[in-house]
Amino acid sequence: MPKVLSYTINDGVAVVTVDTPNSKVNTLSIDNADEFKEVLNILKNNDDVKATVLISGKPDCFFAGADINMLESCKTAEEIQHLSRICKGTFNEIAESKKPIVAAIMGQCLGAGLETALACHYRIAVRDKKTVLAVPEVMIGLLPGAGGTQRLLRLLSLPDAFDMMLTGKNIRPDKAKTIGLVHMLIDPKGASDSKESKEATRKHLEQVAIETAKGLVDGSIQALPRRKGWVETITEYIMWFNLGRYFFMTQARNRVMNMTQGHYPAPLRILDVVEETLKSGYERGNQLETRYFGELGVTKESKALIGLFHGQTHCKKNHYGSPSPIKKVGILGTNSIGAGIAEITIFKGYPLSLYDKSKENLEQGLIYIKNNLKQRVLRKQISDNEKDKLVSKLETGTELESISNVDFVIEASTENFDKKCKLLLEIESIVKPSCVIAVQTLFNPIEKVAKSAKRLDKIIGMHYFSPLAKSQLLEIVSSKSATKETIATAVDLGLKQGKIVIVVGDGPCFYTTRILCILVDELVSILREGIKPKQLEDMTKKIGWPMGLCSVVDEFGIDNIYEASKVLCSHYDENLLSKNLIILEQLVKKGMLGKKIGLGLFEYDPTRKLSIDNPAAIKIIDDNKISPKESLTTQNIQWRLVSRIINEAVLCLEEGTLKSPLDGDIGAVFGLGFPPFLGGPFRYLDIHGAEQLVKRMENFRKVYGDAFKPCKLLIEHSKDSKKLFRS
Repeated sequence: MPKVLSYTINDGVAVVTVDTPNSKVNTLSIDNADEFKEVLNILKNNDDVKATVLISGKPDCFFAGADINMLESCKTAEEIQHLSRICKGTFNEIAESKKPIVAAIMGQCLGAGLETALACHYRIAVRDKKTVLAVPEVMIGLLPGAGGTQRLLRLLSLPDAFDMMLTGKNIRPDKAKTIGLVHMLIDPKGASDSKESKEATRKHLEQVAIETAKGLVDGSIQALPRRKGWVETITEYIMWFNLGRYFFMTQARNRVMNMTQGHYPAPLRILDVVEETLKSGYERGNQLETRYFGELGVTKESKALIGLFHGQTHCKKNHYGSPSPIKKVGILGTNSIGAGIAEITIFKGYPLSLYDKSKENLEQGLIYIKNNLKQRVLRKQISDNEKDKLVSKLETGTELESISNVDFVIEASTENFDKKCKLLLEIESIVKPSCVIAVQTLFNPIEKVAKSAKRLDKIIGMHYFSPLAKSQLLEIVSSKSATKETIATAVDLGLKQGKIVIVVGDGPCFYTTRILCILVDELVSILREGIKPKQLEDMTKKIGWPMGLCSVVDEFGIDNIYEASKVLCSHYDENLLSKNLIILEQLVKKGMLGKKIGLGLFEYDPTRKLSIDNPAAIKIIDDNKISPKESLTTQNIQWRLVSRIINEAVLCLEEGTLKSPLDGDIGAVFGLGFPPFLGGPFRYLDIHGAEQLVKRMENFRKVYGDAFKPCKLLIEHSKDSKKLFRS
């Protein structure tokens, strides 16, 4: 293995630089844990070394955490526990060093990387956008397994330690200083994100860390503990008593169960470790941390979540070659999607032309964009000055010629097929020949929309999800005519907008909208059988959907689902969806379009946050009521919904709409909220087997008909347990 550590000694301070060769990030593995020990021993026995600075050679990454592949290679809990003990041994040597060790943090400091920094005696972080600190292990079904639970409990208040461990969320430098995670912050050198500025900041950080290390040696600087407030002091006192611990931990467990419905073992194990630490001390808590780290590492939930992690990593890269340069972007349409796309594009620094033929709509779009940017200022993502600079890059126009000089244009003004076709031809006649033309659509087949266009190779589909600022997924639709360069350019823009990008084939409703329509078809059947929307909402949350499925329908738009279902009906000879279309049609005719107007399956208050069952929607459903053929238990409903969406996902792969099972998993989880602990339709089948699902579907088929007919590819996998969708 190539060395990842190097060191220099100057004026009594050793500067140890972590720099994994041929990688954008540093990760912790068994090999470099041993290398750490070796270097620490050398410095420990060198009388010329009085202190050590630990810094990364990569400006954007201190440590990205443990090597996930190393964890996946372990076959048993005992193997994973062995890894935990090795890392703990190394970190304990850092913590017990008689010579002070300073962690100089710039860029990502995650998981085992933060655990490395926590073992150091002093932590300095750069106050910039790229520097974040977190223990995200819970997001892959684990807990911090190298002493992190114990060191966080010692260092932070109990609520702050819980917040970090149970959510895995990123902590920005200012907050890290406030809660006591780091001792000192430094500002970056230069305002730009250039390579030169980053290197200047890294060198400045190194120098500050060296001076700090010297101060720790001579006593002029001390790593003082965080000052505790009176509330924290009283809380700690209460924790000494069994009754106080019981009350606090019961409240914490109730909150975790309410959030996870018990589908995720890791948060509950984190609570077990914390409770044992509070009751019996750090030594016992440390032992339990190692034990549970190993046990969690072999659970099906962790395997599913690690599969999603790999999928996210894959979908955050451009696999389609070199993109065309984009100097300016054009957006047509100022509805919530158009204005939303404009805002995330401007936020990433692209000059932009925003077009709408209506001056009033254009003004409303501008208000939306500026308000969203103001929210980013309040969240400290950008400064007021940066916000003003971004707004200055925005041009508007009510004439189509305003987009004539852009390199990439996104039409997001309408879902009406005829209007889309006409507008696309107008755009093509105005923009330069090299411009990529993207059609924002939920269901219209791209080749049909572009059938009269002259430059089919430059036309592509882009499906953004609502709410746009929060949704992580972008589904790019590639027609047969689109070149690799066109696809690469669209992917490049999506990635720079901060999206997880999947690329799917053209066809009716593509992938995510298609499996949603199938899901909604079954959902409507269940509603017609007598389950009320709020009841079904609670049921689907309990079976693991982060957002209840009735809320998903209202968020997506009942009118959009209706139009998409009509398109999809033409794809099936039996018109399997047509029996429930009448419900969607009547809801649309009555103006119940979903959350965007405050009325769908639910009625929403003016803030759009609180909802109740919509009596008018329930009346339409009850007027078309059907008798349930089986008992409507939570389990029955769970498997009816899950089996149909998984089968349709596999059918999309069989027909070529999906390019890979990995894209299918990412699209289902991040586009529709498929329960993450199942890992996505294909990861679920690989972990749990296709045979049991096919048996369920065949039983449902006898009761409910051919809507539950398993597709050919699913049947093939059910007959051979060694066949995997994702290796």
